[in-house]
Formats: sequence, structure tokens, C-alpha cells
Amino acid sequence: MVMGPTHAMSGAAVGLATADLLPLEWGGPTSTAETFTFAAVCAGAALLPDLDTSQSTVSRSFGPVSSIAAKGVDAVSLGFYTVTKGKRDGKRRGGHRTLTHTALFAAGLGAGVSALVVQFGKPAIIATLFLCLGLALRGLAGEFAKEKGWLAVSAVAAVLSALTWQSYPTEAGSTGLGVAVALGCATHCLGDAITKEGVPFLAPFLPLGRERWWEFRLPSFLSIRAGGPFEKLVLGPALTIAVGLMMIWAVDGAPEAIYDAFMPVTQ
Repeated sequence: MVMGPTHAMSGAAVGLATADLLPLEWGGPTSTAETFTFAAVCAGAALLPDLDTSQSTVSRSFGPVSSIAAKGVDAVSLGFYTVTKGKRDGKRRGGHRTLTHTALFAAGLGAGVSALVVQFGKPAIIATLFLCLGLALRGLAGEFAKEKGWLAVSAVAAVLSALTWQSYPTEAGSTGLGVAVALGCATHCLGDAITKEGVPFLAPFLPLGRERWWEFRLPSFLSIRAGGPFEKLVLGPALTIAVGLMMIWAVDGAPEAIYDAFMPVTQ
């Protein structure tokens, strides 16, 4: 699988790129703080699909709670695969890269978050922020978060969620948070699709021959090895630089200031 930091950074990039395009009625951000919160939720949600394996970053993010959750998601994913697989789909011992790596999961989780916010309001918003901001910290902070441990990550996530929940008033939060979570999950799948293993993004509703869980992947000469030199030396640093530049651009007034600084004044 693509490494956790790469998933989180790509989620942040997609969140920043999407924030300005999202209509206000869909929970589009209206300030720099809201834009950064939206991007952070995308970054955290971009780790969620790997909750189907105990070997992932997300399964270690909240200690025994996320570890137990990973085992449950793995079992549910395997059961879903077994029930829906086609005649040519092989047997599996685990559920990794099945249900949680599909468009169905991304859309369903986003819709589920929206429904919870509509039903429960502030508590659902804070819970979603706590989960996603905690995962974003675990992914983006990398070794620092790993060194400090899951308790420290959880504490910081709790503080951040309490401070930022007002970025999503209930009437807009139901859609805004749902979109951010769905985008993050879809971004994760896109990242896995460029690896040699591929991802069954359109399963199980679009069969190919007798396979319902065929994996979408790039041609071999374009795909990368997960955790390999290209990801560590090129893709990861490139995403980090891109996110840094996009954050500067997202600051209120920054585009105009940059334009004024670099464009000659005409008389």
C-alpha cells in the first residue's frame, strides 16, 4: 500500500484544491481557517480505507481502539467480498483492499457522516473532526507523531476538534464534512491505483467478464512500487512542496499580494 504520510499529504492537496470550488450550499469554506480545516479532514479521511488491515498507519493511530476497529473492518470487508464476488474472483484470507477501497465506501461514508451531522449536530461534528484531525496528525506529522504516541495524538486531536468545530455550523456541516470525508477516501483509492497492486474502485457493481473485484491499475511501466524509492524520494517530497504552496495561496489576500509583488505596475 502507499504509505500513510503520502496518503495524508495527497488528501490535504485535494482538500485545498477543492475548497475554493465547493459551493457554499455544499459546505464550501468561507475563510482561511475553514479551508485549512476542510483540507485537514480530507487528509485524515485519506487514511480511513486502510482501516481494513492491522498493518496500516490508521490502525495504530488511536491505540487499542483503532486496532480492534481494524480487525472488525477487516472481517466485515472479507464478508462483503465473499458475498459479492464473481465466479472468477479468487478466495481471500483477509479483507484488505476490498470494500473500503471502493467508490461505494467513499460515497457511503460521506453520506453517513452527513446523516449523522443532520441527526446529532454538534456532537457528530466534533466526533468527525476528532477522528479525521487525529488521523491527519498521525499521517502528516510522521515520525514525530509516532514518537509521541497515540495518547498525545488523541489529546491534540481533541483540542483541535474543540477549537475548529465552529467551522462547520450544523446547517452546512452535514454536507461539508461529508464531502471532505468522501473526497479523502476517494483520494486514497486514487493513490493505491497508481501502485502495481491496483485497487477495485468500481467493485462490485461494474463486473469485467466474470470478475466483480477486478482491480483498476495503471500500465506496468507507469505504476509504482508502494513504499519504493519513487514514492519516498519523488512523490512524497513533491506532494509536500505542493501542499505548502497551496496553503500559502489559500490564505485570504495571498493571491492578490503575490500578483502585486511579481507583476510590474503599469502607469
